[in-house]
Amino acid sequence: MTVVAELFEHKARMRIEARRKRDDAAKPGGIGAALAANIEAAITIPSSAVIAGFWPIGSEVDIMPTLARYAVLGHAIALPVVVGRGTPLVFRRWRDGDDMDAGPFHIAEPKSTAEDLSPDILFVPMLSFDRAGYRLGYGGGFYDRTLRRLRARKPIVAIGVAYVVQEVSETPHGPDDEPLDWLVTEREAFKIGT
Repeated sequence: MTVVAELFEHKARMRIEARRKRDDAAKPGGIGAALAANIEAAITIPSSAVIAGFWPIGSEVDIMPTLARYAVLGHAIALPVVVGRGTPLVFRRWRDGDDMDAGPFHIAEPKSTAEDLSPDILFVPMLSFDRAGYRLGYGGGFYDRTLRRLRARKPIVAIGVAYVVQEVSETPHGPDDEPLDWLVTEREAFKIGT
């Protein structure tokens, strides 16, 4: 990546993060419920599916109430664990109330004693997204590597979750970027390619 491209990506992240924080601060409550309702109305999740989400950081959409709801419905729930830079994420079982460890980026992760799981459904965080299913993450490539590995092993549904304000007309992407299958915001859920 050229210096100019790196600078562009960095500035884009900064602008989107600022917009997201401003939008989040202006909307007290209700977003998590709207997001969950949009997921349930649009996406059929098989009863036996293992669902993986993420522990929200900063002003990311809080997917935890949605995961807790699916756990009550009998789904096994997993959260990502960073095992090293440049490697795919692994997923460990999470139950509401579990003690967590702080991962290398100070994000809560299930303890090493938690059961390893292979997700069928993966909720993915992002800084921005476009309608082609591409996302801008934090620059580590963890979710792209993870999706590539999981898709090589079995069918998986990748669902990006974000605030509607995070939508951009086009997200810069390259051959290593993995598109999502669905995008869900507090306003809508839409399948990529339809």
